[in-house]
Parts: sequence; structure tokens; C-alpha cells
Amino acid sequence: MLIKRHSVLETDQTVKIEKRVDGEDASLLGAFALGEEVSFSVRLPRRLGVSAVVMRISPDGGEALDLPFLFSASERSVDLYTLTLSTKELCGEAEDGLFFYELLFLRGFDTLFSDSINNVDFRLSEHSGNKFRLLVHSADFRTPAWFHGGIMYHVFLDRFCRGRGEVSLRDDAVLNEDWEKGIPQFAKKAGEPLSNNVFFGGNLWGVAEKLDYLKTLGVTVLYLSPLFESASNHRYDTADYEKIDALLGGEAAFANLIKEAHARGMKVILDGVFNHTGDDSKYFNRRGHYETLGAYQSKKSPYATWFTFRKFPDDYEAWWGIEIMPRLNHASKDCRRYFTGKDGIAAKMLRAGADGWRLDVADELCNAFLNELNETVKSESGGEAILIGEVWENAVDKISYGERKRYFRGHQLDSVMNYPFRNAVMAFLQNGDAETFVNTLTELYATYPPTVSHALMNLLGTHDTERILTHLGDKTAGEGKENPELAKLRLSPKARKEAIAKLKIASALQYTVYGIPSLYYGDEAGVEGYHDPFCRMPFPWGREDRTLLAHYRALGRMRHQHPALKDGSFAFLAHTASAFAFERKDAASGDALIVAANAGDVDFELPLHGAYRNALTQAPVCRSFTVKPNDCVILERI
Repeated sequence: MLIKRHSVLETDQTVKIEKRVDGEDASLLGAFALGEEVSFSVRLPRRLGVSAVVMRISPDGGEALDLPFLFSASERSVDLYTLTLSTKELCGEAEDGLFFYELLFLRGFDTLFSDSINNVDFRLSEHSGNKFRLLVHSADFRTPAWFHGGIMYHVFLDRFCRGRGEVSLRDDAVLNEDWEKGIPQFAKKAGEPLSNNVFFGGNLWGVAEKLDYLKTLGVTVLYLSPLFESASNHRYDTADYEKIDALLGGEAAFANLIKEAHARGMKVILDGVFNHTGDDSKYFNRRGHYETLGAYQSKKSPYATWFTFRKFPDDYEAWWGIEIMPRLNHASKDCRRYFTGKDGIAAKMLRAGADGWRLDVADELCNAFLNELNETVKSESGGEAILIGEVWENAVDKISYGERKRYFRGHQLDSVMNYPFRNAVMAFLQNGDAETFVNTLTELYATYPPTVSHALMNLLGTHDTERILTHLGDKTAGEGKENPELAKLRLSPKARKEAIAKLKIASALQYTVYGIPSLYYGDEAGVEGYHDPFCRMPFPWGREDRTLLAHYRALGRMRHQHPALKDGSFAFLAHTASAFAFERKDAASGDALIVAANAGDVDFELPLHGAYRNALTQAPVCRSFTVKPNDCVILERI
């Protein structure tokens, strides 16, 4: 009997689970609107000896409920079981919910369980294993349509371009005049205290001057690093949310950028650092630089309840324990509403022309804060402004401070930074691991609402990570080396050449999977750099890698030519241990693309049904296409 059971467990693909909504195939999805009915069907060979199929489903943290499938038909020794699930009944009095379920296959001598791999594919197991997830979101949840199909460009303001407009330097700030060869200020060892008061002088005037350059890349959305007054060059330690930093050009430079960007059809998204301030701020005022009575200075400060003191004044909560970044107390309604209210910071900046917010450390923002912010932002913009959260994992599963986050249930976030995509790309290109890429992309698509999937911020690098080119060329990412060495360390010519080849594959994937690509400034120019602050080098104007730049421009043109890359369906067609192919398809226009990538050392054969050509070169391809090792092709149907 053991031998038989093991042979059964090895034939997982003989059991098929399908889902439909309103007659449309939804087998690759796992998030549905409140009020939708999801029809499940299970097909399994009679030789498995299954006499009944049961769904065991439970709300997050709640009691499990067993729902039996109905035996519906049998044909050619394959039995069909069906079950219709009402999301309305499932949620009861609630308007949304997260549920976990598994299928039980009852046999005369034992029970087999579904063991989910990626929320779509599964194994048969003799024991209860990983559950499927089913998210129910509000019926009116929609992400801004203008965001779909776009291309985002992430600008680190101090390092992008030193424009010619009027600026003003703080007395305690130092300007590094060496834009071409200067190295960002760094501590001897990562994590040691650093003033971060050395600036290269990039500003908002400079961003406006380079908009036409960004247009050649196909950019539709600018994502700006923090721009409020701050003592540091990164500005994640805000000093005054009511002032745009004078070194960036102040309000005049911001107004000019908004005007010029909108004239070119570009949206502008701001970085919302609402979890903490700087200790050198008008709210905390630890250093006494501001005329206001700060929370550090007195318990009678108007900001006293905005922070949490364990022992006044020197023992207080701070982000990751970094004392220069005291954490805001959002349990204080006054504090919360300063940002989220109708006359708060978020609404004020939307009225000034911003088109949305990226929320720093979104995991640390409580539900009340996110709910209020969403209500205000959507009301102020007629639903058109976007809210993107910094989340490093699957955002549906995320638990922070003991609380399951509710990001995608309809009244909090529109999107998140897609770090799992970056991790999957690295596993694929550095280790030849196609399984991780396939499972990661399948899981996210099968967990998030489709309106979110098409708005995901797909990144390869940010101000918080090593430069993608450096990481692809150096697997160690500089591990074991101290900052003085990393400051000057660059890839060898051979390693750089190999890394550029890999970056072309990574970017082709970034521009073609569901969601929108977020291009970190300078990646298209071949900028290198290890961890912060070396990933924040000044942009090499006039010294760009022309080959890479041409590649990114071609990707930008291709992306805007294909409706399938805006809201099109996504499905893997085939994969091996080191290669895969997926398809994007737009039903309305008939537009379709196949993307195939191979990180192995043998050819990947891809049969084609219909006529295709290379989307970047326009060269026709044969019906049986071969993807060479270390290559990626984008094929468009003709």
C-alpha cells in the first residue's frame, strides 16, 4: 500500500483544479470582488479511488468550515466535482476578507490533501500542507488606469542633475563640487553614525531640465525621493513637511517641475516619509534649530503626543532604533490628521500638482492611518491619485507588529514595490533558477487583485539596494568588504560585460511582466555601486553606456506599442529548471507577446503556434524557436 500511495503522490498533475467567474476562466487568480461567485471544478482520475472532495476553508485566524463538492459527471474514467463559492456569503457582515483553504480528497482508506506551491499549482500530500489563499476585496476597488502600462523613473534628487535655478544651502551643509568623480559621504563601517550633510546639489530644476531625456526612455511617471526640508542629503529625516527644501529650489522649482512634467504627459509621485521625522525637526527639535517648542524639549510641546517616550527626553521610540529618526505616534489623532486630513500634508501636495504618493516603510503605518490617507487622497483627486507602499514581501500575507495588513482589500493601497520580483530575477540570472521565478510570479498574480497586479512597481534596484549592474556582476554584493574599499570598487571589464548582458535580460523581463517597470536613475546609463550610499552616485551625464541606453529606449518604445503590456493576461507557457516562457495577451485588441528567457547552458526549444517576429528587431521567427543560453527574446504576434 505504501508503494501505491507514493506512486499516487507522484502524479499530482492528474488532478486539475479550475476556477471560473461569470463563465470566464479564473484559474490563475486568487482575489475576487465582493459579490462575485467563484465556481470551482475538480477533475481527477477514478483510479485515485476518491469518493468525495471537500474544501476546508477558514477566515484569517478563524474557525475552519468544510464545504463538500458536488459529484457532477464522469467521462473516460475522469470524475468531475464542482462547488460554487459566494464571496458575499463567505464574508458575512464584512465587506472584505482573507481566507485560507485546502482541498481534501477522501478515499476509503485515507485522505489526500492539496499542498499549495504558488497558490495555483499543488502537490498531493498525505498530510495537511500549505493552504491556498483567497482574498475578497471591496467591489469598487480600482487602481488608477493612467498608471497601467506606464514606465516609472525613480529620481534620487541630490544625485540626478544640478539644475540652473535658484537654490539655497543650509549653514551646516557642505557641497561636493566634484559631480563626475565625487564619492558620497560614508561611514567607515556600515551602520555607524553619519551626518549625511555633504550634498552634490542635484535639484528640482535639474529634473525639469532632463524631462526631454526621460521622454526618450518612454517615461510616464516620475517618482521623486523625499523633497521636504531636511538636514540630510537623502531627506528621509524630514525637518518640516510644510517646506520644500531650499537646496532643491523650494516651491518655485517644484511648481516648475509639475508644470513641465504635466505638459509632457508625465505624472509625478512623491515619497511620503510619514512614519518618522528627523530629530533635527520643528516637531522634535532635539538640536534647538527651530523656533517651535519641540517634543524633545518639553512635555508641554504641541507635538508632545506625536512621539513615544519611554523615559523623557532621551529614551524614545525611533525607526529601527536610529535615534536621529524618532518614530511618529499615529495613535495620536492630531499627528495622524496632520498628514491624512483634508488640509493635511498629503492633500496639500496633491493640490500643488502631485499625482500620488509612495509610502516609506508602509508596514509601520497603522490601519487607521492608511484608511484615512486613502479616503483623503482619493477624495481630493477624484480617485485618480495613486498610493504605493514600500513592502518587501507578498503584501497579502504581510504581518507587521502582530497585525495582518489589509493593503489590497480596497481602501488602503493601490500597489506596492515589487521586491519579490527583484529577488526572483536575481535567483534566475545568478543561479539559473527558473523554478523560483515561475513560482514567485505565479504566486503574486494568483494572490493580488488583477487591478493591483497591473499596477505593481516592478524594480531591479532602489536607493536601498546595490546597483543592479553591480549585483549581477558580483554575486557577493561586496559582502565582507568595508566601506573604504567599496567606495572605489568597480567591476572588472570582463565582469561588467557579463553583467550588462544579464541586465538586458533582467530589464526585458521587467518591462514585460504584469505591472510597470520602475527604472532607478542611472541604471540605464550603466551606473555601478554597492550598498547605500554607493548606490547613490551622481548621474554620469555625457558618460552614459550608449549600448545600454539604446536598449532601454528600445524597451520603452516596444512597451508603449503593445496593449497586452497594459492590462493583458499573464500565463507561463512552459518552463524547465533554467528557462521559461510566458505570454501576455490582450483580448480586446488581439495583441499578444511571448517572452522567453534561458539562464541555462543548453538551448530552450519553444514551439510557436501562429506567426511571430522579434518585438525589438522586427525579424521574423520560425514556428519552432530556439532560445540560446543566457538570452531573452520578446516575440510579438503578427
